[in-house]
Amino acid sequence: MPATLTSIRERARVLLQGICHVCPVCDGRRCPTGVPGMGGIGTGASFRNNVAALAAWQVNLRVLHDRKDQDLGLKLFGQKLAFPILGAAVAGARVNFQGRLTEAELARAFVLGAAEAGSLSLTGDGPVPELMEAGLSAIKAAGGRGIPVIKPREDAEIVGLIRRAEEAGAVAVAIDVDAAGLVNMTRAGQVVEPKTAEQVAGLAAMTPLPLILKGIMTVADARTAVEGGAAAIVVSNHGGRALDHMPGTAAVLPEIAAAVGDKIIVLVDGGVRSGVDVLKMLALGARAVLVGRPLAIAAVGGGATGVQGQLEALADDLATAMRLTACGDLRDIGPRILRKSW
Repeated sequence: MPATLTSIRERARVLLQGICHVCPVCDGRRCPTGVPGMGGIGTGASFRNNVAALAAWQVNLRVLHDRKDQDLGLKLFGQKLAFPILGAAVAGARVNFQGRLTEAELARAFVLGAAEAGSLSLTGDGPVPELMEAGLSAIKAAGGRGIPVIKPREDAEIVGLIRRAEEAGAVAVAIDVDAAGLVNMTRAGQVVEPKTAEQVAGLAAMTPLPLILKGIMTVADARTAVEGGAAAIVVSNHGGRALDHMPGTAAVLPEIAAAVGDKIIVLVDGGVRSGVDVLKMLALGARAVLVGRPLAIAAVGGGATGVQGQLEALADDLATAMRLTACGDLRDIGPRILRKSW
C-alpha cells in the first residue's frame, strides 16, 4: 500500500523516539529535548510563542461570494511555484536527529520533495562542512531548485560559499543572521557575527543571486535589510532556537510588513502547522511561508515522498481555507479575513 501521511508520521514517531514525540499538536510543550534536538532553546518560550501568536488570530468565514476557484500560484525569485509554501532550512542530522538519518538524506528529502511538489526548499549550514555539502548537492540534483542558507560567518567565507551556491545553480542565497550567537559555531572555532547595512550591501553586490536575510524580528532590522540591498527577508526567530523569550513571528509580522513590504519580499516562518496557518501569515503581510518541523517529521518518516505529500496537504488545506474566506487567488488574501481574539 502507498504510504499515507498518517503512516509516515507513525514511522517518524518510532525513528525519532527520545527526540520528538510527533505530537498531534506540535507546540513545543512536550518536546523531550531542546537544542540540540527538535525543541526550543532554554525554556522553549520562543517556540511556544510562535504557535500561540498564530492561534491568537481568528479567521472570518465568508461563503456568499463568486470566488469558486482557487489559484495558489505565484512567482518567487524568478521561479513559478505551485503554492506559497516553502521548506525551511533544517539541518544537523547527526546532532539534532542523533544520526537516525544522514545529512544527505535529510537535505535531499527537503529539496527534492519540495521540487516535486512544485515549490522550493532552503538548506542549512553549520560547524561541519557536511551540512553545506549535503544542501548544495541536493540543490544541484534538483536542477537548482533550492536556496542554501549560510551562517553569518566572516564576509570572505560567505562570499566563498555564495560562489558554490552559484555553481550549484541555486535560485537565491540566504544568510540566517539570527545565528549570530550560535554556540555550536563558536565552540567549533568558527566566527559568526551580526552584520551591518554596509556588510549586507557588500555581500549583495558580490552575486547576481537574490540575497535573503533570515531572522528579522524588528522593523529596525527590516529597514537595515532594505538599506543593504537585500532582495528578501524572512521574519523568523529561528524556530525558537536562537534566543529565549522572543515574541512569536505572527505577532511582529504585521508591523514589519507595513514598514517594508512595498520595498522588499517579506517571507515568514514559525509555528505553521496547517493551511489555515499559512492563510493567516499571508493575511498578515507575508508573500510566502516557510515550514520546518512538519516537513522534518515527514522527511524522517517518508523521505522526499513524505515532504512532497506534506507540502501538498498544506496546499490543499490552504485552498479550502481560501474558498471559505472568499479568496480566489493570493491577491485576495488580506487583513479583512482576520479577527483578533484578544
